[in-house]
Amino acid sequence: MAARAPSAVEPGRAPRASERAERHAHVPADVGGNPAPPAFEERGPGRRPGSGPQVFRLRGRRGVFDGPTDFAYLPRDGHAEIASREGGRFALVGARCEQSLPARYGPAAEVPVELRGAGHCSRQVNNFAAAGVFDCDRLIAVEVLTPGGNWSSYPPHKHDEHHPGVESRLEEIYYYEIAPHADTPGLGYQRVSPSPAGKTDILTEVRTGDAVLIPDGWHGPSIAAPGHDMYYLNVMAGPGATREWLIRDHPDHGWIRSTWTGRDTDPRLPFHRAEDPA
Repeated sequence: MAARAPSAVEPGRAPRASERAERHAHVPADVGGNPAPPAFEERGPGRRPGSGPQVFRLRGRRGVFDGPTDFAYLPRDGHAEIASREGGRFALVGARCEQSLPARYGPAAEVPVELRGAGHCSRQVNNFAAAGVFDCDRLIAVEVLTPGGNWSSYPPHKHDEHHPGVESRLEEIYYYEIAPHADTPGLGYQRVSPSPAGKTDILTEVRTGDAVLIPDGWHGPSIAAPGHDMYYLNVMAGPGATREWLIRDHPDHGWIRSTWTGRDTDPRLPFHRAEDPA
């Protein structure tokens, strides 16, 4: 996801790939057994030729609702191979960047899990590559899990203008997985409305495998249909000198935050790992 002016991410279009990007090799779902070790070979400055690849063993998880997963960080100018003896699905998220940071492994146990909101606005955030949590040059990435029937990404907010200490300029991608009910596929809805800085105007149904591109605008709510838990992977990057996530709430709806004080989070949260005791 490029971050430059004019906007590099346009609604309804896939972002252009960059050859110079930092990436997370993220294992969000369906990795069975003991996967073969993914290998990363750093070919940039500071690594001796012929020293062999760095190897990160990613344990993964059975599905996106089974707790945080471990991950690997891959810097720009590197070459990576990902392999699994029993197959699996891998999410690769990236952003154009200037710095070449070291390749690293991120254990699942060290991913901060945050519960936001209250009542029907409750959701869980797995902050695996949030600003201030895991060091990247430009990239910010988190996972959000919303119990069925709840509103997430609410109140509507934006981050499409640079206002020091108040709002950071970040483009964003939402990638969705929606839990089915028996044989019935899940669904949800995503709203993006125009802001002073942009004209993005979307109200769309989302299902597993869908992505919504948000170069600008007030985004939210992300609505999970009753009976269908919602997962989305948030990927952000921007041109600011400081990597930070600063948002501005929609003036008509920001008041909802004041109603959460003293209220309980949805008792269905957090989503536990499959191997955790009930």
